[in-house]
Amino acid sequence: MAKVKGAVVVDKEGCKGCGVCVNECPHEVLALHKEVNSRGYHYSYMENPENCIGCSNCGVVCPDTCLTIYRVKV
Repeated sequence: MAKVKGAVVVDKEGCKGCGVCVNECPHEVLALHKEVNSRGYHYSYMENPENCIGCSNCGVVCPDTCLTIYRVKV
């Protein structure tokens, strides 16, 4: 069985830093960045990208649809 690797691309300007995606990630991939976007929000980013399997749980729960999830078999 092939191993699955994922990636999450965050629209930093669209993210309002609600943290729902961070809480929903079963592999502790996402976190809120210490820096803020132009609207003053701490945006999500991949703190632990090596843990991502592209499950898309984060994208499903994002209220602002600012996450794009990629999945590849390696």
